[in-house]
Amino acid sequence: MKNTLFSLRNIRVRGGLAYPDTDIYAHRLTVVTGKSGCGKSTMLALLNGTLDPEQGTVSYKGKDIRKTAPLELRHEIILVPQKIWLFPASIEENFREFYRLLERPQPNAQTIRSMLEKLGIDKAPDTACTELSGGERHRVYLSVCLSLKPEVLLLDEPTAALDHENARKLAELLKQYSEKQSIVMVCHDQSLFEYADEHIHLEKQQLSAKDFS
Repeated sequence: MKNTLFSLRNIRVRGGLAYPDTDIYAHRLTVVTGKSGCGKSTMLALLNGTLDPEQGTVSYKGKDIRKTAPLELRHEIILVPQKIWLFPASIEENFREFYRLLERPQPNAQTIRSMLEKLGIDKAPDTACTELSGGERHRVYLSVCLSLKPEVLLLDEPTAALDHENARKLAELLKQYSEKQSIVMVCHDQSLFEYADEHIHLEKQQLSAKDFS
């Protein structure tokens, strides 16, 4: 039986975006697709509460997401954007800084090494992040987020900077993690759709000002 995690109802966003009524289920790998400009990234911002709709309601665990404390949301729902940011420090120091910011107990060395290995990062934890490629930096950021074990992980094109082999390895890993964590992933690579439990396809809907009355 599916357990509803998010519900979007009558959502309208300034700028001309509207969303169909949508349910997203817990412990599933949900892939969101659609042409550029249809609101995929905006949907992720709605789901983690960093953007409020002009109309309608986003519910999380059956409650209006705006009624959940922001800090609680940040602990439970982590968004990995297309353009990630790392501290100008080592990989290990980045783990520790992000844990500190979220007020989590510090990870041990084995946890850090294990996560790097799972993400296919063949670098020592003391490697400076400034020495990493774009794809490696993105995977380091994702390894931190996965290690934090949020209830929900929102991913905006996580495979965009990866080659085909690494993209499939990441999709396989996310599929495994979705058994315990709920993952919503914006993705354009059709070869990865086979890993999805659910598929949401968005169509761009342009609205006029009168539609927000």
